[in-house]
Amino acid sequence: MTDIALLKPPSVSVALRSLLRADATVLLRNRQALLLSIVLPVAILFITGSGGGRRQVLDPGYVIGLSITYGLMASGLFGYPMAVARDRESGVFQRMRVTPVPMWTVSVSRIAVQLVLSLVMSLVVLGLGGVRHHLTFGLVNWLLVLAVSLLGAAVFLAIGQAVVGLTTTSGQVNAFSRVLFALLLVVGLIGSSGLLGDTFKTVAGWTPVGGLSYLFNAAMGGVGWGSDQVIGLVASLVYAVVFGYIGVRWFRWTVR
Repeated sequence: MTDIALLKPPSVSVALRSLLRADATVLLRNRQALLLSIVLPVAILFITGSGGGRRQVLDPGYVIGLSITYGLMASGLFGYPMAVARDRESGVFQRMRVTPVPMWTVSVSRIAVQLVLSLVMSLVVLGLGGVRHHLTFGLVNWLLVLAVSLLGAAVFLAIGQAVVGLTTTSGQVNAFSRVLFALLLVVGLIGSSGLLGDTFKTVAGWTPVGGLSYLFNAAMGGVGWGSDQVIGLVASLVYAVVFGYIGVRWFRWTVR
């Protein structure tokens, strides 16, 4: 009886709590991930909002939304997929497959930790953005920003999952992430501001960054909810579902 009890696998809740603690500890010790997810968005917030001429061109709500979106994109395209790719290369997942812990709990734990980090980053940027631009946000605005942040985090984590699912090495993940980051940065951030014309602005509205920027601006009360926000919401949901399916369907737990 004692031997049987000792061999009894842990419950899913116990395994998930242990994984959450471990993943949170690893993330807090990862200075690069914290730099990309929190410090750089704050820096972008103050750099973009500096200068009299630029401040008149870009709406404060739009600037804050861009900064939050930047943090979500950096975390989803670099932090999460690179960590997964490195663990896969080092054989962490292969060793865990022989344990009684369900493998889906590994993914759920990592995604949950990333979502919490995204919410913390959004709160920090929104609070500092309000101070920087002398804005006051109500409870509804805070809740809407958090909701959009969760959606944005899901979008970029899904894209990151697709990248790590379609590649085999961390080097490939890094290369693909850099290309995607640069492309989304130009098309989404610059295009959605209208600096490249109305046609490019319309196209940018269907990109992950452009759509989320519209949603964040409306969530903070900078603009009303209209067709741009509907397009951003629909596009974000489609990206999350499509890339999430690709990332799960073709993900490999080992490099072989």
